[in-house]
Amino acid sequence: MVTATAPDGFPRTVGELRASGHVLRPVRDEMRENLLAALRDGREPWPGIVGFGDTVLPQLERALIAGHDVVLLGERGQGKTRLLRTLPLLLDEWTPVIEGAELGEHPYEPITPASIRRAAAMGDELPVAWRHRDERYSEKLATPDTSVADLVGDVDPVKVAEGRSLGDPETIHFGLVPRAHRGIVGINELPDLAERIQVSLLNVMEERDIQVRGYTLRLPLDVLLVASANPEDYTNRGRIITPLKDRFGAEIRTHYPAALEDEIAVIEQEAHLRAEVPDHLLEILARFTRLLRESASVDQRSGVSARFAVAGAETVSAAAVHRGAVLGEADPVARPVDLGTVIEVLRGKVEFESGEEGRELDVLEHLLRRATADTVRERLGGVDLAPLVAAVEAGGPVITGDRVTAKDLLGELPEIDVLDEVAARFGAESTGARASAVELALEGLYLARRIAKFPDDDGQLVYSG
Repeated sequence: MVTATAPDGFPRTVGELRASGHVLRPVRDEMRENLLAALRDGREPWPGIVGFGDTVLPQLERALIAGHDVVLLGERGQGKTRLLRTLPLLLDEWTPVIEGAELGEHPYEPITPASIRRAAAMGDELPVAWRHRDERYSEKLATPDTSVADLVGDVDPVKVAEGRSLGDPETIHFGLVPRAHRGIVGINELPDLAERIQVSLLNVMEERDIQVRGYTLRLPLDVLLVASANPEDYTNRGRIITPLKDRFGAEIRTHYPAALEDEIAVIEQEAHLRAEVPDHLLEILARFTRLLRESASVDQRSGVSARFAVAGAETVSAAAVHRGAVLGEADPVARPVDLGTVIEVLRGKVEFESGEEGRELDVLEHLLRRATADTVRERLGGVDLAPLVAAVEAGGPVITGDRVTAKDLLGELPEIDVLDEVAARFGAESTGARASAVELALEGLYLARRIAKFPDDDGQLVYSG
């Protein structure tokens, strides 16, 4: 994380801070008021969150307005972590803290013995630093080896060795939660925490304090605790203990994108593409992912992550770049032939039912063909492709593959009006984009059994009459 620098002119002592009229707000009040202000002004509080507008986000907004700790419950790849990481945007951009304080305490309310002493001794001259909201979000991936010391704290042997007694509260090395004082703590995969570790969070969530190894130190922490969990882990591999579940004010179910357009938008937002991937290929990948989620052959308890479609788009673009490098294409564009690489590379990201052992490739190939056929029907409905069928039958085979350039593919077909109509349907202007559109039309004809397709001796694909 890059630490931002507070603007010049901000108060630098407690005296200056009071004179400026600054008012201390607890974290929950701060987030509530900023959220309500955004809603009133028509500003988007959740940039980059797709597909949750009518379901998850209204529930989350109500939970935050109520001041509740929140657990997001959903299958892998539904955007839970991304949603948690948008929460700091509801914090003030800058907040004052006691300069040099271990826990980033507000200058008006020091909570550690050291800060209380400094505040009493220095009065209005107590130095103030400014913390950016990005620094007020702490995240922990829950793993079975996570300890109470990691989350809450433990005795620091170095401080004891310096001469302090074991009974001195200042011998404590604070963990993640107290260090997030005046901020947000996010715990991913909460059920993976051992039950005895979950117990250590009970006081944090109810009494808003911590206790370490029997110390009487009580810190009035100001933190919002948010967490994510997978439903399968929630009930089987691990579980959230009942007292901890009871302390979460809101349990919100997430889901995969309900609309195809949202699925495509997630791919466009998240994928880092090395070459142009036309919209129709992204649509095929989105439909393919959705079909996998509906398939009885796929283990739906595990889910099919949105990362599958994102990785698929990146793989398709990489295939186009590879072909361009080998064949000397300056601006390679992905084509339907590149979709085969998705199955080859990403099949391990899908978990199948036990009865499908040995049929995994068949299932994937079948569903990819269905996704392609559905896209062709949607994109080319109403276009008479009979002239293209006649051209293939009369002009000989059309070859495509990883060793066929876009120019060579188009050169295998005569200049007929239907090719211009197909290109217009896809908004294809460049040679690469036009070749991708024409190849999809050929694939659609093959799937409709109007032309044939077979591999040649060189591993390329041949369309023929």
